Amino acid sequence: MSTTTFEKAPAGPASDPQPRSGRPPRRGERRPLRAALLHGGLAVASLIALAPVAWLFFLSLGPDKDDYLHPGKILGKLSFSNYSFVLENTGFFDWFKSTMIVALGTTLIGVFVAATTGYAVSRMRFPGYKQLMWVLLLTQAFPIAILIVPMYEIFGQLGLIDTYWALIVINCTTAVPYSAWLLKGYFDTIPFEIDEAGRVDGLTPFGTFFRLILPLARPGLAVAAFYNFITAVSEVAFATTFMLDDSKYTFAVGLQTFVSQHDAQWNYMAATAVLIAIPVSVFFYVVQKNLVTGLTAGGTKG
Repeated sequence: MSTTTFEKAPAGPASDPQPRSGRPPRRGERRPLRAALLHGGLAVASLIALAPVAWLFFLSLGPDKDDYLHPGKILGKLSFSNYSFVLENTGFFDWFKSTMIVALGTTLIGVFVAATTGYAVSRMRFPGYKQLMWVLLLTQAFPIAILIVPMYEIFGQLGLIDTYWALIVINCTTAVPYSAWLLKGYFDTIPFEIDEAGRVDGLTPFGTFFRLILPLARPGLAVAAFYNFITAVSEVAFATTFMLDDSKYTFAVGLQTFVSQHDAQWNYMAATAVLIAIPVSVFFYVVQKNLVTGLTAGGTKG
């Protein structure tokens, strides 16, 4: 009679371990604590950024020029009289017209020059193309105080004193170098095969640039346009020196009319500053869809 032996199976755990209640986060998913800290930090940063704007708007509602010294008293006498005075008794609309002419002119010309310069350096290899970009940066090393006198002499001989063209050209000299570097870095991220495809289709270099490259570079162009616009709106030194007619003052110069040697009308200045922020905010809204993408993509290559 044969015997059968049975091997004893290794003893296992009395019961299977309980499955873990948690699970590893999926890609793009944040832990609740991390998400709360992130949103809390963003909320604090937003409050810090908005606090000066809110404080300026609050001060603009005080009807007296010394209300900024006692802001607690403004709550009992809130008024929009400062805005009425600025709109009706100052050259605000002349300032607005001059600012828009200078800012939009600087934006259009500056972005065009910066785009063509950045594209040429990014795609073409001509003698001195690297030195060209460094020369552009070198132009930013000279203080404004050194440049005002010689530039005043030059524009005086050209008959451009007290003209919008003078401010547009000067603002372009300030904004174009940075914009050219920005757009050059963005053009570097666009594959060179697109240029080759354009040439295969019979496009000239200008046709390739305008019909193929510029549509792809809209985020970078948006950043450059916003920088040029802000530069022109906020420039003070050259606008004060070259603009002699009151009707051609820009916003930055118009604000100085509220300050005299012994007095400053801070309530009117605050109201004017709030009104100035409106066209800047509108321009930002127009370009904001491409602004973040352009800021990040333009820095991927140097």
